Order: sequence, then structure tokens, then C-alpha cells
Amino acid sequence: VRLQVQNVEKPLYRGTFHCFQSIIKQESAFGLYKGIGSPMMGLTFINALVFGVQGNTLRALGKDTPLNQFLAGSAAGAIQCVICCPMELAKTRMQLQGTGEYKLKTKNYKNSLDCLIKIYQKEGLRGINRGMVSTFIRETPSFGFYFLTYDCMTRYLGCEAEDSYVIPKLLFSGGMSGIVSWLSTYPMDVIKSRLQADGVGGVTQYKGILDCVRKSYHEEGWRVFTRGLTSTLLRAFPVNAATFATVTVFLMYMKSEDNLPECEPGPVIHQPSSL
Repeated sequence: VRLQVQNVEKPLYRGTFHCFQSIIKQESAFGLYKGIGSPMMGLTFINALVFGVQGNTLRALGKDTPLNQFLAGSAAGAIQCVICCPMELAKTRMQLQGTGEYKLKTKNYKNSLDCLIKIYQKEGLRGINRGMVSTFIRETPSFGFYFLTYDCMTRYLGCEAEDSYVIPKLLFSGGMSGIVSWLSTYPMDVIKSRLQADGVGGVTQYKGILDCVRKSYHEEGWRVFTRGLTSTLLRAFPVNAATFATVTVFLMYMKSEDNLPECEPGPVIHQPSSL
């Protein structure tokens, strides 16, 4: 977020590693966890919603094909925006508080929940949902590629329940799925971050998505749409490796115990293997 929204005329960070160093030096290790409250509150519901919607949509479509995997993933991505957008708004505001051009400003928010409450009191539902359209444009195809890639990777690697290497294979498949999903829509993530950060210092720069795209490109060129990509990919692999592997192994375990006799294994439904 800090790399995506920093002032190009007075950049605070030269890159991912310098940003990491600067945060620890200026704000201690706790600075790396600014805004952690909203993901802690929202990610449980988001992942439950995503995997639930994806699995049920795929069953409703009736046939496990690459297109249906993409469509089911896209449906899941679209629906979870309702939670994702306010969560990321609070995260972005908390991560920027007290830094850069906002350094001299008093700290407005005590925590993520306080941030959302104050935004709602000042701007109403519209303020809470700032960046909703850009989030929707980012998440819908992103989750389509997310589940499609995972399905293709697990098939290619031959993930079988009795395979002694099934866990490393699932971790690798999940990690690659995260990378592909972020690469597919990353420029829109930059725009979303800028729109959600807009107005933090009291000055509003952008009228909307197209205005943000135009001004960002005009001032910084095409590279602006890759700002922060390295740090995003470094995060994406382990996070999504853990997410997909945990969900898949849990569902495999539950099926083996016959506790969920009618439950298909979420992200790998109807796969022609014991997994």
C-alpha cells in the first residue's frame, strides 16, 4: 500500500526492501502490522464465503470444466467484495496513518474498527464502500484465475490423497494460484489503493476510477501500475499456499471420517482422483 500510493515527487521508499527497512527503523517491527485488525476480523468470513460460494456454484453448474471453474471462482470473488472492500479500506487508512505526507497529522484512528466507525459517521455508507467498484473489477476475474489455476495445477501434479507428497504439491499449487490471480488484475489493485487512500490528508485528487488511471499514468507512466508488485507476490505465495492446502486437507480429513458424507472437496470438486 505504501509503495502504491507514495508521492512520486517525494518518494519515501526506493523499493520493497528499502520500505521494509524504513518501517522497522522508524516505527519498529510493530509498524509492519499496522492495520492488522481488519484482516483479522474479515478474512475468516471472506474465506468461508469464497470457498462456500465457489463450491456451490460449481455444483450448480453441473460439470467440472475449466470454464466452470473460472465462473465459479469469479462468482465467489464478486460476492466477497461486500466484506473485502470495507476491510481493505480500514487496512489502507491504518497503514498510511502517521507516514509520509500524513506524518504531521494527528492520528485519527485508534484501530481498524474505530476507523470504520469514524468514516461511517463522516461519510455514511458511501464512505465505507469507497473503492467498491474497483474492488469488484479486481476481485471478480482474479478469483476466477485463482481457482482455475489451482484446479489445473493439482491435476497436472497428480495430487492423490494417498500420495506421500500431496501436502507439498498442494502448497505449491496454492502458492502459484495466488501469484497468477494477483498478476491477472494487479494494476486495478494499485488504482483501488489510491482511491481508498485519496482524501486521507484532507485533499481529494481523483473523481473516480478513470480519472485515477488517467492522472496516475500521466504523472508516472505505465510503471505506476506495477508499484508494489514485488512485495505483493512475496506475500501471495505463502499466504495462498497455506490457505488452499489447509482447506483441501481439512475437507479430505472430514470426508475420510465420514462426518460430511455429502460434502464435495471444495476447490477440487469432481477431480478424477481420490483427492
